[in-house]
Amino acid sequence: MRTSSRRWLRPTLARQFLLLQVGVLALVLLAVFAYSIRTAQVDFRDVRGQAMRASAERLATSAVVRDRIGASDAALTLAPSLVNAVDLSTASVSYVVDVRGRVLAASDPTLVDTRPDLGDSDALEGRGWSGDVQYAGERAVAAHAPVLSAQDGSLLGLAVVAEDYPSLGQQVRASAGDLLVFLGLGALLGLAGSIALSALIRRRTRGLEPSEIATLAEHREALLHSIREGVVAVNPEGVVSVLNDSARELLDLPPDAVGRPLADLDLPVAVREALTEETDAPDRVVVVGGRAVVLNRQRASSPTGAEVGTVTTLRDRTELLALQSQLDATRSVTDALRSQTHEFANRLHTIHGLVQLEEYDEVGRFIGALSRQRAEINDAVTQMILDPTVAALIVAKTSAVLEAGLELAVAPGSHLGRLGSGLASDVTTVVGNLVDNAVDATRAAGGTRVEVRLDDDGRVVRVVVRDEGAGLPDDPSALFQRGWSTKDAEVAGRGIGLSLVQMVCERRGGSVVAENDHGAVFTALVPHGEVRRG
Repeated sequence: MRTSSRRWLRPTLARQFLLLQVGVLALVLLAVFAYSIRTAQVDFRDVRGQAMRASAERLATSAVVRDRIGASDAALTLAPSLVNAVDLSTASVSYVVDVRGRVLAASDPTLVDTRPDLGDSDALEGRGWSGDVQYAGERAVAAHAPVLSAQDGSLLGLAVVAEDYPSLGQQVRASAGDLLVFLGLGALLGLAGSIALSALIRRRTRGLEPSEIATLAEHREALLHSIREGVVAVNPEGVVSVLNDSARELLDLPPDAVGRPLADLDLPVAVREALTEETDAPDRVVVVGGRAVVLNRQRASSPTGAEVGTVTTLRDRTELLALQSQLDATRSVTDALRSQTHEFANRLHTIHGLVQLEEYDEVGRFIGALSRQRAEINDAVTQMILDPTVAALIVAKTSAVLEAGLELAVAPGSHLGRLGSGLASDVTTVVGNLVDNAVDATRAAGGTRVEVRLDDDGRVVRVVVRDEGAGLPDDPSALFQRGWSTKDAEVAGRGIGLSLVQMVCERRGGSVVAENDHGAVFTALVPHGEVRRG
């Protein structure tokens, strides 16, 4: 029982609204009551004022009043006529005053020789008047009529008839029936509306109180803006409804992006398509401002099943993919070394067999040929490629390509000086992925040769890779859009593809383009400048 009492005393949101509505309703009813009383008073003044005016005019035009108004015994001779005027009009008092405003005779003898309140009456100027006056300390409606001489029409005095306003209690009792009906009906309707509104609020807020709603909102904002992943919510009308700090930074959006349509925001085409397409977009990778961003888009609905829009999470995988690229380049060198180990083992077996056959001259010629072949490959690369990291990659790729029955050639006139560690890593990523792509395309088309050209003017490293494959698709840009994959097999063991080349170039303010020329030709520009961080 005590717990129930405490629950009812607790100011819940619905109960606060109910009390507020009841309070407003009470004020409205009070205002209606006051207006009704005021209207009754105005009606009383208008209706009774007319009656008082008619009675005063009859009194002023009576022969007795005209003849005896100036007599010394006017108080006695006029009293019966004044009392009769009160009785006939149900007025409170009637009296006759002279032109100086002194009472000559009255239905109430105590008023004789007094000077009553005449209000703002202009009856002494010969015109009738009605209005409010003070009588015996009470408010009254009075009528004044001039008493004119029968001989010459001169003003002799005034005939006054007045009636007190009914008290508040009298007015309430007089209109109690109507007031109770209308006020009761209004109270009933207002109370029903207040209860309905209270129930609606309770249902819409799921029974949560303002403090609980505020706590939920604070926790939501704290969680939303503290997570590293970006979160973007778009309502069914295509308007951004939620955007945390990470998403705003990744997409380079203005602070006022929330509440604006996607069409009004400066977003890359791939990002806009991912946020607006009809189907869900799991693990879709796009390049935004030189950064590799993975998008996961899901449709969202309320607990009742109503569609509320879409929610997209964004993860920056730039550093991870760059590291994967470096590992892929290292793996290429390792694979080349493994191939060379196998090749050297075969050659050692050959040398061992020649020794067993005592063909010593043949052993010398065989070793010389091998040395010249290796020296030619190393010299051809290191004379044009001075950076040891890039040179090692090309030498390793050359050996691996030769083992596959293809030729990897460095174009005559190529030149690349020593690079900083960061730039060398990016150039290695670009060269490695473009060469792998060219080798796969050449082998698939039955070609035999892949050519690499590198140029460095001190500001930009230019990488050109030409293959003898089947050429590019109708939309070359699609190569870079589809080059990403998040499948475990690719992450673990294979190159990341052309999209990584595009990402590396764009991070440094460069670019990569592709064209057809008896096969595919990829041209990548990798500037020496600092890496852009989105």
